[in-house]
Amino acid sequence: MNKTNPLVIIPTYNESMNIDMLLQKITSLAIVFDVLFIDDNSPDGTATIIKESQKDNPNIHLIEREGKLGLGTAYIKGFNWAMENDYEYICEMDADLSHDPKDLQKLYEAVANDGADLAIGSRYLTGVNVVNWPLGRVVMSYFASMYVRVITGMKIMDTTAGFKCYRRIVLETINFDKIRSKGYGFQIEMKFHAWKYGFKVVEVPIVFTNRVKGVSKMSGGIFHEALWGVIRLKWRSLFNPYKRT
Repeated sequence: MNKTNPLVIIPTYNESMNIDMLLQKITSLAIVFDVLFIDDNSPDGTATIIKESQKDNPNIHLIEREGKLGLGTAYIKGFNWAMENDYEYICEMDADLSHDPKDLQKLYEAVANDGADLAIGSRYLTGVNVVNWPLGRVVMSYFASMYVRVITGMKIMDTTAGFKCYRRIVLETINFDKIRSKGYGFQIEMKFHAWKYGFKVVEVPIVFTNRVKGVSKMSGGIFHEALWGVIRLKWRSLFNPYKRT
């Protein structure tokens, strides 16, 4: 473990077909990243593959959980681990190679060198930069972000993005006990709180590529949670002064 390295947190569930390639791409970057996997007891042996990789690379870490507990709780587990271990820059990404590991460097540099507190890998900053998604899903995702902007007032084009880099102080400021969403609504909540606290949030254009191997975790229930969660989020914010201590 090298705490001067940025950390990237990657939740996993049944991603055994993608782990080796993902790690190969991350470890080939010019910037050295520590990697923390949060595995929810994947029945396909994902954790076993990660443990094999750990034998040759001390920068790879693994937290195993007892079952599928939700994307949001996985990230919160990782954020707490990162802060306990004194990381200053904490990134997050998907395990399915839809996020290009090369873009980790751009997100990290936006925070470490260019003054951002939160850098978001944005699919929609310069148009619609999505490859191999069905048209229906592209439309749903794009208009979901538009809906979030209208309800919350955030000036963020890709409000549901899950490819990000935080400065430590942002995670120290947000009260995780008040984060309600467990699915993709979690990504919206984290951006909203960072924005309301007055942190500098920037978007970095990326190209998002649909997974080639494995099965998507997206479901109607996740979308429903995010849809209604945004209204609840906005309502609760009216009673929160969002003052940094």
